[in-house]
Amino acid sequence: MRTRLNVYFPPALAKQVSELAIRRRISRSAIIEAAVTSYMSPDGTDRLEAAFARRLDRLSRQVQRLERDTGLTTEALALFVRFWLSVTPPLPEEDQAAAQVKGRKRYEGFVETLGRRYASGKSLFDEIPEDVWPNTARLNSANDAAKEA
Repeated sequence: MRTRLNVYFPPALAKQVSELAIRRRISRSAIIEAAVTSYMSPDGTDRLEAAFARRLDRLSRQVQRLERDTGLTTEALALFVRFWLSVTPPLPEEDQAAAQVKGRKRYEGFVETLGRRYASGKSLFDEIPEDVWPNTARLNSANDAAKEA
């Protein structure tokens, strides 16, 4: 069932509607109905703006996770260096050359191990128990997936 509405248009606009109806071989009512429907539905810019807002929200959460991870990494390194400097006694002069050679070899082993670990996808964050440091990255990706659905 349709409701009848009487509307008034300026003569030039009424002429454009009539000419379009003739060209497209549809009724003037169909043209007016399509125009009103289009006017009342969210337009492309609104949808695009909403998509950008969702993407910006997701990027903000990713940056927050990166900041958290970087902070944890910095604190872990600082704690290690502080501990190492406080428990490692200085070497006598005659032992320093041998220690430097041994240090280079150990460093090369460290870099190789780091490369293998990085390539495997293992992370320090995966080893930290949930009750000590909650894995908010997993929670945030679940939230991101839910919002996109």
